[in-house]
Amino acid sequence: MKYLIIFLFLLIPINVNALEINSKNAILYNMNDDTILFEKEADSKTYIASLTKIMTGIVAIENIKDINDTVTIPYYGLEGLIEANAAIAGFKLNQKVTYEDLLYGLLLPSGADAAKTLAYYIAGSEENFVKLMNDKAAYLGLTDTNFVNTTGLDIDNHYSTVKDVSVILKYALKNDIFKKIYTSLEYITSDNSLTFKSSFLEYTNRFNLERKYIYGSKTGYTDKAGYCLSSIANINGVEYLLITTGASTKSNGGNFIDAYMIYDYYGNNYSYINIVNENDTLLTLDTKNSKQDKLEIKANKTISKYLNNTITKENLIYDYDGLTEIDYFTDKGQIGTLNIKLDNEILTTIPIIYNGELSFSLLKFFINNLIIVIPTAIILFLTILIIFKLRPKKS
Repeated sequence: MKYLIIFLFLLIPINVNALEINSKNAILYNMNDDTILFEKEADSKTYIASLTKIMTGIVAIENIKDINDTVTIPYYGLEGLIEANAAIAGFKLNQKVTYEDLLYGLLLPSGADAAKTLAYYIAGSEENFVKLMNDKAAYLGLTDTNFVNTTGLDIDNHYSTVKDVSVILKYALKNDIFKKIYTSLEYITSDNSLTFKSSFLEYTNRFNLERKYIYGSKTGYTDKAGYCLSSIANINGVEYLLITTGASTKSNGGNFIDAYMIYDYYGNNYSYINIVNENDTLLTLDTKNSKQDKLEIKANKTISKYLNNTITKENLIYDYDGLTEIDYFTDKGQIGTLNIKLDNEILTTIPIIYNGELSFSLLKFFINNLIIVIPTAIILFLTILIIFKLRPKKS
């Protein structure tokens, strides 16, 4: 089975311009720069299944005073979940658990029982908790997201986009508690009655997939959403965040196969390239009234950009807009900007600064101003001559 999956993986066409993935929607970020590397229908509204629980989790964490506080699993937290075929963590009615237990049960095995119990104790009902979720979505500026439940079960008017989900996850990962849980593989409840394993382990075990790159994830699945995945990965010091939805139910772990294909492609073909090194000569400008014939503008720092490994400095375009000649009398400060481009994309913009490095040349000043100096000298000579001739003679 493992070799079949690898064989199918190798058959998937990859090219520089687009990755042919199974998932209907995808977005990949380079988190070092917070830049989008890859998109596929990233703004399309879609069902997001249990990726919903990313928002459930961060809203819960922000409204819990102490995650070590104990609560009792209510009937409300279990009601209707078996009938809905929802994923559950396995909590029992009247079981005493901590909020920490519930949060791990929410994010690792994707427990709907944990989601509904958190909603009950934090907001009194799922409906009230969902209002908190939508308030947070509005706070984050998400205009293509609307929550109707805490679990992600398919229901009309419950939707988001992979771009919006990425915003939610980036926000959530800033919280230390959320990040610790999101990046955990296993957790034993405070009463030692349950052991939660990350759905990442479940999927990779089920489909015999390697556990490389990814160090935090949240999966999701419903009939309408297909297989979904949020994940973070580290490859050679580059942090990535990937959201995918809509992988086919016939794809046998297609959400993870897509993720590994995307991570492999960028990890193997992209890296940070120095497009400017400190003390590189950025520009050479003509001078005026100066002992120096030319003024070299040097880079004051190294600038690196995440680019395809085939890119070299010869592929870059240096587009300067500013003064092309520097006079000794030019005021210090910015004299222009240098845009470094790859194709039509601006990679970086560097302000070009004149710091008064030029030395004054009296000879060049006279040479450059002969048209003024000679007439002025003639007028001065004639004036002195006239004054001398008009002076009264001594008797």
